[in-house]
Amino acid sequence: MRDIRSLLSDYFEILEENKEAKYKQSKDAQVSFDKDDSTIDLWKRHDEALKNLKLSDVKPKQSLIDLKIELATRIFHNCCFCERRCGVDRTKKTGDCGVGKPGVSSEFLHIGEERVLVPSHTIFFSGCTFHCVFCQNWDISQVSSGLYIKPEKLVDIIHKRKLQGAKNVNWVGGDPTPNLKYILEVLRLCNDNTPQVWNSNMYCSSESMKLLDGVIDLYLTDFKYGNDICAKRLSKVDNYLEIVKRNHKLAYENGVMIIRHLVMPDHINCCSKPIMKWIAENIPNSIVNIMAQYRPEYHAYDYEDISKHISIEEVLEVKEFAEGLGLHQI
Repeated sequence: MRDIRSLLSDYFEILEENKEAKYKQSKDAQVSFDKDDSTIDLWKRHDEALKNLKLSDVKPKQSLIDLKIELATRIFHNCCFCERRCGVDRTKKTGDCGVGKPGVSSEFLHIGEERVLVPSHTIFFSGCTFHCVFCQNWDISQVSSGLYIKPEKLVDIIHKRKLQGAKNVNWVGGDPTPNLKYILEVLRLCNDNTPQVWNSNMYCSSESMKLLDGVIDLYLTDFKYGNDICAKRLSKVDNYLEIVKRNHKLAYENGVMIIRHLVMPDHINCCSKPIMKWIAENIPNSIVNIMAQYRPEYHAYDYEDISKHISIEEVLEVKEFAEGLGLHQI
């Protein structure tokens, strides 16, 4: 079995200053576009630029990250950052996620993430594309909170945290997806060679996944459900499996991955084991973190199956099943 370092080789290469973070390459990649160009034309230029990065020794007049921001700005006026595709003009009202202007609920050096990530500069946004009835961060994900921080101010904070020992910038929430335009605007101003981590439920739209390509170095994903029925009942989302499987495959192609799976009581056979089997068959060189932290929170007590704590026996059963499939666990 391959070791963790080899599976996350690109991430470690950036940490050791042997490679540039992807967002910095996007800042140096020269493109040409006009704000009057159609969105279809802009996507064509974006996809072509990703395939054939033309890096400039001097700061280009227009970069790939500038093009990404222009596309994200258009999405912001007819929102489809996630696959709910609510179509809201977020300059006028909040989307289904509850997000209008980005709100940062907290940022700090996190020492509770996976060991290869810590200390991790976690930037928590309020709002979420899911409405999980058991959410342990419901006070920021389901409640409008957080403060808007000007991009240039957040850039200063990111640099300060790097000097304090941050190994990465970890965009999280809630969920970071509704804030993608803002995140790109922050990264356009950043200069630190720091790996970018996308810490998400992976219900991103196909458009958002394109915008993340060439920017994110490590995908820290949350694979919750092994079927659409559980996803609809417990997180109020449609077509979960098709979307999340698609996005995991795209992330696997475009960066390195750590997949989190929270084991929930009475959901081993319907969710945990099918997820492990799919990972083994489709993205086998991912790293999996099988998590035992489930506890009933928020509205979980209204649902009999998840109204109790997880047992150690259930967690060990999932871990042993994953080991039998040859999955790389952390």
